Amino acid sequence: MAPPTPHRGRPDVAPHTLPAGARPRGSAPGGHVLAVVKDLFFVARIRETARLAGVAVAFARGPQEVEEAVGGAPRFVLLDLTAGLDYERIFRAAEAQRLPVLGFTTHALARQTQPWHGRCGRVVTKETLTAELPALLREGVTS
Repeated sequence: MAPPTPHRGRPDVAPHTLPAGARPRGSAPGGHVLAVVKDLFFVARIRETARLAGVAVAFARGPQEVEEAVGGAPRFVLLDLTAGLDYERIFRAAEAQRLPVLGFTTHALARQTQPWHGRCGRVVTKETLTAELPALLREGVTS
């Protein structure tokens, strides 16, 4: 499968997403991570860290892309709880496939994101995510 390419004239489709049910190149079924991240800084950091750690990662920017991507059997969902997304839809999609969710937030927004913490297998701050990203990508929610 060729790497995803930007879709000209379609601002709603990010160049870093995969088609419905597709897995990142080189990933076995159930071997990749689905990252739901809109912040381009974290997209770049996650992508590069995953490459160096030998972990395949697919990205989704919103609930519809998550609903399509969970069919590709990721090991877990890495979810930015500060992105202002439709978290109910995202959690329903993950729960329907029995996928664990590793949520991340900031200290400043921890109280605001608190309602979603109970639906995550683990919640970390962005600082912890940055410091422990290779282990978190390899080991997931249990690390």
